[in-house]
Formats: sequence, C-alpha cells, structure tokens
Amino acid sequence: MLTHFLALFLLAVPGGGAHNFIINQQPPLIHSSAGGSPITSSHIKLRDGRHLAYREYGVPKEKAKYKIVVVHGFDSSKNETFPASEELVQELGICFVSFDRAGYGDSDPHPTRTVRSESMDIDELAYQLKLGPKFYLIGTSMGGYSAYSCLKYIPQRLSGVVLLVPAVNYWWPSLPADVSESAFKKLSIMNQQSFWVAHNLPFLFCGWMKQNFFKTSPAITGIGVPETTCKPDLELINHNQRPVNGTDAVKRKSTHDAVYESLCRDVMVVFSNWEFDPLQMKNPFPNKEASVHLWSNVEDEMCQIEIQRHVVKKLPWVRYHETPSGGHNFFANDGWGDKIIKTLLLGDEVKSQMHI
Repeated sequence: MLTHFLALFLLAVPGGGAHNFIINQQPPLIHSSAGGSPITSSHIKLRDGRHLAYREYGVPKEKAKYKIVVVHGFDSSKNETFPASEELVQELGICFVSFDRAGYGDSDPHPTRTVRSESMDIDELAYQLKLGPKFYLIGTSMGGYSAYSCLKYIPQRLSGVVLLVPAVNYWWPSLPADVSESAFKKLSIMNQQSFWVAHNLPFLFCGWMKQNFFKTSPAITGIGVPETTCKPDLELINHNQRPVNGTDAVKRKSTHDAVYESLCRDVMVVFSNWEFDPLQMKNPFPNKEASVHLWSNVEDEMCQIEIQRHVVKKLPWVRYHETPSGGHNFFANDGWGDKIIKTLLLGDEVKSQMHI
C-alpha cells in the first residue's frame, strides 16, 4: 500500500520535480566555518574536527560523587534539564552533563551519522571532560538509540544506564512481525508514511518533509500535535510543565540552523538498518558491575508499550519499570525524576507495574 502511495506521489510531482525532490538538500553548515553560526556554548573539538557543545549542571564535577551524561530526545537540546530535585542533586552529589547531539543546537552536523557514531561522540565527550573511567548514562526518547549504541560499543565506560521511554525501530530484525505491525498501525497515517520513507528510501526523506502534496509526520513537524498526542502529554503542554515536539523556544533553538541535519537525520538514523540488533545483545555486565533500566509508560503513543515489553523479554538483564499513566513524558511529573535517579544510583525499588 505504501509503495503504491509513494509511486503515486512521484508521478504527481511536476516535470523534473522528482529529480529536485531527491537532491534538493542544503549542505550542512559547520558552526565554526564561514557562514556558520558562532558557537556560543562550551564545546569540545572531536577527533574528526566537529564541535560538540555541552552543558554541565548540578554539583561541580570536581566535587561530584556521581557523573551522569544525559542524551536529549528529538527536537530538544542540552538546555533541557533532567527533572531531578535540587535537594536530591545536592544530597547525592550529582553532576549532569548534557550535550547537543550532532546537528542540534551549537553542535556541528555529522552527515555520515549512524547509530554507532553516537556512542563514539559520547565516549570522546566523557574523555575530554575527564569524567573518569566510568560514568552513568540516561538516554531519553530519541536519545535512547544513543544509549543502545553505548551498551553495544562502550559498555566498559558505563556505571549504569537508563533507557527512558526509548525510541523504537519497527524494522529491528528480531522484532516479530505481529508486534511491529500492531505498534506501527497505531501511528497516524502521516507518521506511517513518513517513517516508511525514512527507512526504505532515506534519500527521499528530506524532500518528502518539504513537499506539500501530502501531509507529513506531525511528530516531526510539530504541526497537528494535539491530534497525535495522548491526553497526559497534552495536559503537560497545556500546563507548561514540559513542552512536546517543537512547541517552545528552547526546542526551536535546537534546530535553528539545519532542520535536515537534526530532525530529519535523527529520524533516518533511528529507522535505518542498525549495525547491530539490540534484541540480540548479550549482557554487557555479566558480573553485575552495572545495571540497565528501561522505563516505559502504558499510555505512551510515541514509543509503544508492546515493543518495550518485547525488548525486555529478549533482554532479561534489563530491569523493567512500567508506569500506568502519564504518557511519553510521564517523568516530567512531580517526583518521577527523583525516583529514576535513585533507582539508577542507589538501587531503590520503585512501585511500578511489571509486565514481563
């Protein structure tokens, strides 16, 4: 069906339009180059010459007992603070390090970005900031694929990991067709079409998001969010507790230069054919030297619960925490940020429904 739809779309593009549709992509701007935006944030220079902007908050890292790297989600940035109370941060001695992922905010784009390259950026960031031989990691939403990458490629650097409502890929090789199809069909038709193009025809994706013949993914554009967002997430938006998908100035800042190298690239990477199958990963911590936690929510319409449940069935070494209400952004509600941090650092058991 989607193949027929795409063929119809390409035929509908006026003469010569299909060619422009495929190749009409602006070259990425390097912040430090002529014509690029000035870098206004603290940053490091990676081995390949790219700049990666970062932010430290909480207890100064020189005095901190715990150092946590936070990987932001889709259409976000380093400026989004993890919702832990100041009292807990000071009591435990936590230094948070957040950074703009490649193409976002003040970080240079990475046109050849892959799932694996995410872990390489994080490893080098931690090394240059002297976070020590090991650090903790929290990957939120789209930042979840970065966390999976770190578990695969740099587990020796990790003291513990949180996969917080992590992004899913409907085309993971080991994901059963019935589970994948059930979750995929729950998406709006606009999201289905856009994600299908991102996976099957990534060279068309940028043009797809620019065209006006058909409606595109509201999850990416932020247009039509109320029609595709669950009630709890909408309540958070309305109460200004935590904006969702491109609805505030902080997130708009995250993509001020190159939407293609931030939002579109993110979608293409997460729905690409990964270098590894996360559902087939062996326990990277066989001696229990670190713990891995996956937090999900029953009402999450962005990263569906049935896929998260299947992930933890395949990965019994992942500790699963399922919350019954609150949606994709449940952790923005009062107290959840502290519970997540305590569970990661102290091993506190938090009341949650378990469906494994």
